[in-house]
Amino acid sequence: MKLLYQHMLSFLLIILTIVSIIGYSEINYVSNQSYVQNYQRMEDYASSLGSLAVTDKTDGTLILNSGFLDQLQFVLHNDDLSLRVFNARGEQIYPEKKKNLHLAEDVCAILNQGQEIYIKNNNDSHTYVGNTKNAYTGILKPWMNKGKMIGAIWIGSKIKSVEQPIVMAKHNLINALVIALCVGLLLSLVFSYYSTSKIKRLSTATKKVASGNFDVQINYYGNDEIDQLAANFNQMVRTLRKSNEEIKSQEKRRDQFMADAAHEMRTPLTTINGILEGLQYNAIPEQSRSKSIALMRRETERLIRLVNENLDFEKIRNNQISLAKVNFNVQPLLQEVADELKQNVKKEKDEIKIIVPTDLPIFADQDRFRQIMMNLVQNAIQFTHQGKILIKGYRIQHATQIIVKDNGIGMNDEQMKYIFERFFKADPSRARLGIGESGLGLSIVLSLIKQHGGKISVKSKPHEGTCFTVTIFDKGYEQYITIK
Repeated sequence: MKLLYQHMLSFLLIILTIVSIIGYSEINYVSNQSYVQNYQRMEDYASSLGSLAVTDKTDGTLILNSGFLDQLQFVLHNDDLSLRVFNARGEQIYPEKKKNLHLAEDVCAILNQGQEIYIKNNNDSHTYVGNTKNAYTGILKPWMNKGKMIGAIWIGSKIKSVEQPIVMAKHNLINALVIALCVGLLLSLVFSYYSTSKIKRLSTATKKVASGNFDVQINYYGNDEIDQLAANFNQMVRTLRKSNEEIKSQEKRRDQFMADAAHEMRTPLTTINGILEGLQYNAIPEQSRSKSIALMRRETERLIRLVNENLDFEKIRNNQISLAKVNFNVQPLLQEVADELKQNVKKEKDEIKIIVPTDLPIFADQDRFRQIMMNLVQNAIQFTHQGKILIKGYRIQHATQIIVKDNGIGMNDEQMKYIFERFFKADPSRARLGIGESGLGLSIVLSLIKQHGGKISVKSKPHEGTCFTVTIFDKGYEQYITIK
């Protein structure tokens, strides 16, 4: 069943239930009121007739004028009323019949106590005054004189007359029910259409998103649950769009990396293959063989370095390496890094300067921290030509900070968003031989620093240089973040 029909049915069931409950209560109320008012009217008649009754002074019998009762019965008959009169012994004395009714002893006992008996239907199985052709409802009231019953009267009216208001109330209920169903059907259609139209918009938008359209946004104007769902849907689509753009960007950088890796590998492999062919066919002079072998060795090391960087990154990203963290003086390590990269610094005509206290403690894995600093310094060298590179270290509260700053080509905001991502190169055209040429250097740096429980930040402006700040916390103050 469609949701529209489900909503309409639920609305109609609610309306039907409410009208039925109210109608049932109203009919019961009208019925009770009709019978109560009828009992009161019959009691008034009976009391009035009782005031006309007198007692014979000699034998204490009830004296009523039969002619008067006949006339009264004639008048009451037009009002669908009927009466019967009984003497103190419970014998019917009016109207007189060949076989008059005699009240039961238990009934007489109740009447002798001065209590009235209300009879809802004299044709019920348990009757006090006998059956009649038409059902009557009324009251059996005793007439008392000096504490003794001198007689009793049964006065009643036809049930169909009493129940006329009840019948009218039922007709009104049926009319109200029909009108309520018609109005409810119209209102339920409007409300259901209003609710389901929102859901239809969500369904249509979901199909568009499933087909790859992440520019879908749903307009909403209220603040109900469906509108909140629409707001969450819009937020989800924006997140999916951002993720989709990120995936495309990652794929683009991956493709670029594959192209760069293929190019980087093809060049040394071509060189190695050429040298091997020359050696095989004695095409290389004897005096040049040592240089050719040295060149082949450098190209082989270049290939090994490219492969190792990828393997290293995967191990670090999957937490497959264990850190042997110890407290040590970082100043000698930074000096060693600078010494190892002297040739690269000289090649780029750069100047490197270290400003670090003689004793600067740090809590880290020495080998992995050396790898971090090698990548950062090499990155600075790679993008700085005829410039200055500063390595600075100092203590802060519960941590050691190392700064690697250059005045090279720098980066714009868009480049800085992806600088720590795998395969990203801020300037592929400036890639040189050595560490960092694969686009994995800074990704490895970030992963290693996170595994140390440390932090890294970067500031950069185009043509003004870049500044990396590494914070390594002391033992017990690490800030671990899940590596994704």
